[in-house]
Amino acid sequence: MSYLLQRVSETNDHLSQKQSISGFHGITKPSISIRSYLERIFKYANCSHSCYIVAYIYLDRFIKKQPFLLINSFSVHRFIITSVLLSAKFMDDLCYNNGYYAQVGGISKEEMNMLELDFLFGIGFQLNVTVSTFNNYCSFLHREMVRLTNMNSLSVEPSLSFRSSFETKPVMNTLEEDSLITHHNKKQLAAA
Repeated sequence: MSYLLQRVSETNDHLSQKQSISGFHGITKPSISIRSYLERIFKYANCSHSCYIVAYIYLDRFIKKQPFLLINSFSVHRFIITSVLLSAKFMDDLCYNNGYYAQVGGISKEEMNMLELDFLFGIGFQLNVTVSTFNNYCSFLHREMVRLTNMNSLSVEPSLSFRSSFETKPVMNTLEEDSLITHHNKKQLAAA
């Protein structure tokens, strides 16, 4: 999934057409890679594995409904954290609140709230995913992963989970990281 999002964002970075700017677009490109960002979310969000597939489906819906708001290097991280937040809220019985996801994603709670609303309106509040749609996206992502593994272009475990260790850590002060770890370890879940 990280490779596909990386490919999309890099392709859109090079488009010469004028791109619309939204709340998802940052002023600068984040220093953390997409893969490391997804690994960070996986480590701290504690959401079900299916949430990541559903988040990818939501991203695809957003792109189709908002063709002028392209996912690029300035927006991909905010799109990811927002789509995972929404999928966790919709799919899981318990999930962390927006403030916690904002801390995981490196943005403010207010920005997380705004991105959530923008994303919901962007996909027309279409959060339900049928079993066949879910299975189709699982198959697609699995085929892509196998293709990448066969090409040996990056080392990907044959699993849809993001289990590898961090190679790049986001720039975050020590107190925030310690607070996040403490909060995660206590497993203080908030009902969505």
